Amino acid sequence: MTTTGKIDVRDVTVGFQTLRVAVKHGPEGPPPLLLFNGIGANWELARPFMGELAGRTVIIFDIPGIGKSPLPLLPYRPFVVAGLAARLVRKLGFRKVDVAGVSWGGGMAQEFAINHPRLCRRLVLAATSPGVLMVPGAPSVFLKLATPRRYTDREFMRRHAGAIYGGTVARDPKHINRHVEAMADTGRIGYLLQLAAMWGWTSLPWLPLLRQRTLVIMGTDDKLVPVINGRMLARLIPRGELELIDDGHLFIVSQPARTAAMIEDFLDRG
Repeated sequence: MTTTGKIDVRDVTVGFQTLRVAVKHGPEGPPPLLLFNGIGANWELARPFMGELAGRTVIIFDIPGIGKSPLPLLPYRPFVVAGLAARLVRKLGFRKVDVAGVSWGGGMAQEFAINHPRLCRRLVLAATSPGVLMVPGAPSVFLKLATPRRYTDREFMRRHAGAIYGGTVARDPKHINRHVEAMADTGRIGYLLQLAAMWGWTSLPWLPLLRQRTLVIMGTDDKLVPVINGRMLARLIPRGELELIDDGHLFIVSQPARTAAMIEDFLDRG
């Protein structure tokens, strides 16, 4: 019998790609939550947030070239990552999941919802945007994202986290310090592949075609993805709704319990 709350970590081969997969086991009944992490982020960075999602199983994997997932054979686009995730879900034995995406992972979550609607029951988009047709944050913030240095140089992350992310991590360094300690060394190639995957990508034309009930969560002090992007998502998705958190881009790091409660309330509603 699987123990509720236990996290199993293993490598799973999907087609030609091996993925480092973590599954936090929850009670039987609700569909599992498939979680797409942010750019450059290994799955361990989401561990505190996963622990707060007590009411369901959570599935997460390292994107090819990130964490312990080896580099892919070829560059990829968001629909490829969504397809890998769909095959992984089926391989793990699940017939339907709820899907959440954080920041960069929000693009993958949107692709999953539009391309695999029978697998995706509900959708959660956190601190994310509709892609290149977004309202950007300050140029100085985006310049700091052009290299993987924040995931390879811990002191760089500590120094610049407040300016990049805003909110609680700018006011209280203890939150970013815990985050930094869980970071794995991210290779330059894997990070650049993630950046390249989003070049020219946008979901704006097909957001009105999404049929899943969708929760959009945005931080009011997000320096990277301003709130107006969440308003666009919630307005264009037919069954979308917007919730705001008085925090920055990393609210799932600084407020994991509150964020998890908002998401579980939405997923359990109705």
